[in-house]
Amino acid sequence: MKKLAVLVSGGGTNLQAIMDAIDKKTITNAEISVVISNNANAYALERAKEHGIPGICVSPKAYDTREAFNEALLKTIQSYEPDLVVLAGCLVVIPEIMVKAYPNKIINIHPALIPSFCGTGYYGLKVHEGVLKRGVKVTGATVHFVDEGTDTGPIILQKAVEVKQDDTPEILQRRVMEEAEWKIMPEAINLIVNDKVEIQDGLVKIR
Repeated sequence: MKKLAVLVSGGGTNLQAIMDAIDKKTITNAEISVVISNNANAYALERAKEHGIPGICVSPKAYDTREAFNEALLKTIQSYEPDLVVLAGCLVVIPEIMVKAYPNKIINIHPALIPSFCGTGYYGLKVHEGVLKRGVKVTGATVHFVDEGTDTGPIILQKAVEVKQDDTPEILQRRVMEEAEWKIMPEAINLIVNDKVEIQDGLVKIR
């Protein structure tokens, strides 16, 4: 059984999708050993508690420097010995020490089709605002491995979502969650924990 550490910052809808998939056995061979948030008020911590999963807050506000916070976050994660670290709506910039500690063992969900509308400054509603401002007809979500860059790691899965003429950022955000994020994040986890994913020359191959 592979152990997951899930990092969250807000409501935890992607966390809920993962917990539901484990319960329904669409994710097999995995369990969530801890949920960690940088935000003490994140509803995701309540979701974890209701599911009987340890929920921990590691806040940058509690540390004098970013380096001290990064080290505390890494130590907290390591104490649960996860096989895979899942960023499920985590707004913390993942430090290099963590990427080096878990090479190709950290995955993230981004609410757009990378390489579009990604990188520094594109997070949360800002992604969907950018999509609507540009007037593209198709957006979606991407699950990718995390490397030292921002949204630059190898892509695991993508799913497209239609952009409609009368969309607001909030409406589009919800559609991307429902039609893409909540489907491909559990699917990617299931592939990884069952050894169906390998990286060759910087690209993901699915067995």
